[in-house]
Amino acid sequence: MVAAVLPKFPFSRPQAWDPPTEYAQLRKTEPVSRVELWDRSHPWLVVKHKDVTSVLTDERLSKERTRPGFPEMSAGGKEAAKNKPTFVDMDPPQHMRQRSMVEPLFVWDAVEKLRPHIQKTVDDLLDRMIKAGCKEPVDLVENFSLPVPSYIIYGILGVPLEDLEFLTAQAAVRSNGSATATEASKANQTLLDYIGKLVDQRSKEPTDDLISKLATEQVKPAHIKHSDAVAIAFLMLVAGNATMVNMINLGVTTLLQYPSQLKKLKADPSLASAFVSELCRYHTGSSYATRRVAKVDIELAGRKIKAGEGIIAATQSASRDEDVFSDPDTFDILRFVGREKGGRGEDWYQAMGYGWGEHRCVAEPLARGELEIVFGKLPFHVYDAFKIVC
Repeated sequence: MVAAVLPKFPFSRPQAWDPPTEYAQLRKTEPVSRVELWDRSHPWLVVKHKDVTSVLTDERLSKERTRPGFPEMSAGGKEAAKNKPTFVDMDPPQHMRQRSMVEPLFVWDAVEKLRPHIQKTVDDLLDRMIKAGCKEPVDLVENFSLPVPSYIIYGILGVPLEDLEFLTAQAAVRSNGSATATEASKANQTLLDYIGKLVDQRSKEPTDDLISKLATEQVKPAHIKHSDAVAIAFLMLVAGNATMVNMINLGVTTLLQYPSQLKKLKADPSLASAFVSELCRYHTGSSYATRRVAKVDIELAGRKIKAGEGIIAATQSASRDEDVFSDPDTFDILRFVGREKGGRGEDWYQAMGYGWGEHRCVAEPLARGELEIVFGKLPFHVYDAFKIVC
């Protein structure tokens, strides 16, 4: 029983792209504390980098959303947790068993082979947007931020591009915190049914894509069930797209906010990789994905956490930790550039943009590759015409 009045979580943000001010205060005063969620549950909030890394590598904590006490961020999320889990919501050894089926497609070498295709996708969409923008204003999200990651992941999966609008609409409903549990569940099932039909189709008529590989190399030999293949493809389709769209938009917004950083990037296009690293630290795409529930009693930063109590590891706060990053609230394109080249020489791998530990984002190389190509070209072609319309 929690007697004190606890702060409601998620905290509000001063601006949509800034982290809540409470994080900085809690890092100084109470790095592990209780908060209250929408359903009046009281998980622990962890905000320091060292404690977040501890949470995300502790096998005494579970990622399984069906366990009592696991913190859900909305009614829709609680309903979605009843569905068959994907490997991101599994503990060892099941997690790695399924993750290993898709991981080879996203290692650095595999992404290097995809770079020409990614570059062409970015070039084509940019050219199309520029031509359309000569006549009237165009929406960046609709014309670029959404189709870039969608076209690429759809190609990897083998999903028809003509279904983009339909799938995007369903994904938005299932992940929108304002949707009712019934609405989220219906959208979720619609997506699962869609992917299930694709798995059936590719089982009979395979092509060179991930869904075909799952159907023919995993389901047919009975290594996994049909429902497992659907869940894996579902994860690949839904999980990364929204985050990638957000990161492209946040990158544009950030460069508009900090023209000095834009000037450096335009002067030296090789800084695109450093820009992406700092972008992912500064904004940390998935702030609430890193949740756990204790399987046994543990102690963390002097606080006793009992079995069955939930934990939210605030990766966004960890990426702004003063003990790890100098002047963390400043966006610095040279932060992860070596000191010998005039940078700060900090370690980009310490940033939490892609998570931490064995659940670190499996598609990180692909995501970084896409963003590097986008911001290696976007600022040099249409940036002078951009403005934020609220």
